[in-house]
Amino acid sequence: MTPSATSRNTAVPALRRRPQLSDDVAAHVRGLIMSGGVRPGEFVRLDETAAELGVSVTPVREALLTLRGEGLVELVPHRGYVVAPLTRSDINDVFWLQGQIAEQLAVRATFAATAEALDELRAINAALASAVAAGDATRIEDLEFGFHREVNRLAGATKLSWFLFNAIRYTPVHFYSGDRGWGESATASHGRLIAAMAAGDADEAGRETRRHFTDGAERLLAHLERTGIWD
Repeated sequence: MTPSATSRNTAVPALRRRPQLSDDVAAHVRGLIMSGGVRPGEFVRLDETAAELGVSVTPVREALLTLRGEGLVELVPHRGYVVAPLTRSDINDVFWLQGQIAEQLAVRATFAATAEALDELRAINAALASAVAAGDATRIEDLEFGFHREVNRLAGATKLSWFLFNAIRYTPVHFYSGDRGWGESATASHGRLIAAMAAGDADEAGRETRRHFTDGAERLLAHLERTGIWD
């Protein structure tokens, strides 16, 4: 039997029913594809995926249409949706784009950072460190997102922040939140970023932000290599 998009997950929680449900399904399948949970050439079955996520077929179909538009899946006539090829260059390109945008946002945020804003970033990072130590994946994801959201808010660049938000959709957050080594590395990186911002060193803030995204790319590539996705 051909594996479905969620067959490698042992416990898949039912998704909440709300208007953007298809977006939730798309995010779930996108994360599986980007982390190697479902591989190029494998089919994403509508019925099986709907049953495993506890939703109807309609949001799954809508999600796959979205992912087809993003080039992550392809429609095979009379057979269904199959995961499109994913290369090492694809991974590097995604993180390069994220890093480029995030670096510029960090530079701008440095010039706007107040003592109160820096204290807020320190508080978020301390909470993130505690979540990493506790292995609380959901909390890790929320705090990591919250940290960068605060940096982006300080930058005051709405359009750049919007582009980054769309680019990070391709980051498999569950892969990172489940990796304690990444969590410890991320909190250390955040600490260096805060120090650079406090010193008014915009160039170093940008460089540290880029290193953070480069580290993410390297960890994901190493993981995909271990899974044999390109064998």
